[in-house]
Amino acid sequence: MSAMSAVLIAPPLKQQVHWIDRLSHLALLFTVSLLAIGLVAPLLFILSKALEAPEGAASGMSAFGAYIASPALLQSLWHSTWVSVLVMVIVVPLAFTFAYALTRSCMPLKPLFRTITLLPLLAPSLLSAISLIYWFGNQGIAKDFWRALGFDGIYGASGIVLAECFSVFPHVLMILVTALTLADARLYEAADALGTRTVRKFFTITLPGAKYGLISAGLVSFTLVMTDFGIPKVVGGNFNVLATDVFKLVIGQQDFQRGAVVALFLLTPAALTFAIDYFVQRKQVSALSARAVALAPRPARRFDMAMTLYCTVIVALMLAMFFMAVFASFATLWPYNLTPSFAHYVSGLVDAELGDAMLNSLKLAACTAVIGTIVVFVGAYLLEKTRGFDWARPVIRLMAMLPMAVPGLVLGLGYIFFFNAPANPLNFMYQSLGILVLCTIIHFYTTGHLTMVTALKSIDPEFEAVSASLKVPFYKTFWRVTLPICLPTLLDVSRYFFINAMTTISAVVFLYSPDTKVAAVAILNLDEAGDTGPAAAMAVLIAATSLVVTLLYMLLGKWIDRRTQAWRAPNR
Repeated sequence: MSAMSAVLIAPPLKQQVHWIDRLSHLALLFTVSLLAIGLVAPLLFILSKALEAPEGAASGMSAFGAYIASPALLQSLWHSTWVSVLVMVIVVPLAFTFAYALTRSCMPLKPLFRTITLLPLLAPSLLSAISLIYWFGNQGIAKDFWRALGFDGIYGASGIVLAECFSVFPHVLMILVTALTLADARLYEAADALGTRTVRKFFTITLPGAKYGLISAGLVSFTLVMTDFGIPKVVGGNFNVLATDVFKLVIGQQDFQRGAVVALFLLTPAALTFAIDYFVQRKQVSALSARAVALAPRPARRFDMAMTLYCTVIVALMLAMFFMAVFASFATLWPYNLTPSFAHYVSGLVDAELGDAMLNSLKLAACTAVIGTIVVFVGAYLLEKTRGFDWARPVIRLMAMLPMAVPGLVLGLGYIFFFNAPANPLNFMYQSLGILVLCTIIHFYTTGHLTMVTALKSIDPEFEAVSASLKVPFYKTFWRVTLPICLPTLLDVSRYFFINAMTTISAVVFLYSPDTKVAAVAILNLDEAGDTGPAAAMAVLIAATSLVVTLLYMLLGKWIDRRTQAWRAPNR
């Protein structure tokens, strides 16, 4: 055999995998493992617990069917559904009008109005419920007005609806502001040239352009109300909903199997709305083309005055809700002695020994902000900027989207079943700060992941290609290009994790121990004990802490922008 023929029939050499690719593959495996442990396994344990055959039952399915057919469960399901629909019907039009005023009018004080609407995000949802008690409760200052409207009291469906409207409004508003911002001015110019009236332009251009945002806003509102636990627990009274049923069954009756069944019901509407939103977004087309012209509102005296008046009323109601809790937290003895004092703060932090709970909340929020941001960034970076390991990438993308469809209460219950299992080698994490951090990171993982993926997709792949052609190590490209560009987004994700870790209740209410009790859960315990004043003080303290941290993040963001984002400024 000649040398030439030997070369021709020689087997091709296998392309060696670079050590960097191997390292990225290991990191992807770690991401898959983290999501599997923190999300998939707890959900599977809930399913197995719900289908487990109790003593004296022929099978788990028969017990499952009996629970589903029980009148109490069906009543709670009906209560949760119609209250969620009612809040959605109220909030979406109110928030749409507010967003329309912000984006399509020339009214003054827009930044101030927009900032005030973010106040509910800085406090636990319990704050709005506590404020309603001081406004319309049995000793509320406006109880007679509330009863004159035909309501017996604030406890029940009416209180839940009012408090949820306050709590959900900023979430819905953010979606609708984004939807209305993406408008092409050329469509309105063409309509004006054709002599189209304002009302017809609204129904033929504005509403169709914002329909996907309206659908998403409605689904988000429905899901948040359906899965919320804190507000129904404080002002729900005898009006049972699915979220409070889970709490009563698990904490009050220690009936974990039936609690798992109700948790599956609580998971179903959230997953359904998530699926609907996913398919709706797939049909959404780009609202702005490359030739689009940004829509700039034109001054219109009557319209601007009407929008200013409307936004002033909405903002005044939100401030009244927020500052009532602040005022009540300083009142010495409501309603007999309204002299300002720190009695409730002393009672909560010193007498009730809740200073440790506040410190635990700060630890939880700090760990979640740091670890969660790193995990989300690494996962998103590996998905968008590395190659190979193709089977794992769709799995990670799917698992990264699932937390958005899982209520915190359901996730926390799954953690009980999974981490408390004696055979689980991770059993040591149960009732530790570590399990609270893991649960909080997973609960809010999706939003952080989508934010980071969006930022990384905006970086042209040519940066990596040019670096590779110049034989520049990948870590130098990462350190000098990718990381500086993504720093503002990293800061936003970190702030998002911190604020939500400070205010969340449902995700951790089943998992804390006496040594790891957090401030948001302490508010719930104080309210159950009848200490509404100290509960209000703790809620205000959480809101104040979140506000201070937000301001610090803003200052840090400005410093980062000066140091790393100068290239974004236009040339002069």
